[in-house]
Amino acid sequence: METLRDILDAAARGVFPPADGGTTVVPQACHRDAGVLSFTAHSVVFTDEDPEWVHATLHGLDCDALAATLNPRFLTAFLDRTGRRSETVDAMLVGDPLPGGPPLALREIEDAHHPRVMYARRRREDIRAWTTEGGVLVTGRGVGGRLEVSVEVDEDVRHRGLGRALVTAARHLVAEPLWAQVSPGNARSMRAFQAAGYRPVGAEAVLLAPAPRGVDGSAEDAGVTE
Repeated sequence: METLRDILDAAARGVFPPADGGTTVVPQACHRDAGVLSFTAHSVVFTDEDPEWVHATLHGLDCDALAATLNPRFLTAFLDRTGRRSETVDAMLVGDPLPGGPPLALREIEDAHHPRVMYARRRREDIRAWTTEGGVLVTGRGVGGRLEVSVEVDEDVRHRGLGRALVTAARHLVAEPLWAQVSPGNARSMRAFQAAGYRPVGAEAVLLAPAPRGVDGSAEDAGVTE
């Protein structure tokens, strides 16, 4: 049976589900993440819910079938059924690893209580983080076990290309495809990732398990501001 990771690994190689207007339902890779991946004319719903419920709910929507999995009515029904939470629909981008060391001086953060590390641990595993003057770079395993990147640029050094430099440097730190989730409305972030060689491959909505009581659920600025 094809898994969520199989689908993601294939997409990173440029091999996508058939553009047949269909929807594939696969099990979650872990309890933390459920959701929707939308590729060209094909969607993937990853959930431990009954696939028959997914298909019946999609069939009952009064909208273009190609848009059904990211339609607000389906996502609301999905959230209500699972008791999960979601923040936005993101663009999915992926970049291949690059040879050599990063063209940017980075210092790895060893402090497990650093705010960015603590936040990332609520969404990813195997967290590593680096800092440079004016910015922070974080990698970790997220949806389906894929390797993901996020960065943060200080307000007073924005518009100087640091965001692009950080996401470029990230490609030099890894040995496998590196994924990014970027809000389409964050145009600066989209430009930075694309300028750094990341390719848009689709869209996604991730449904997160409820945060433990007392844990801040504020949204991460997963993109970049140059």
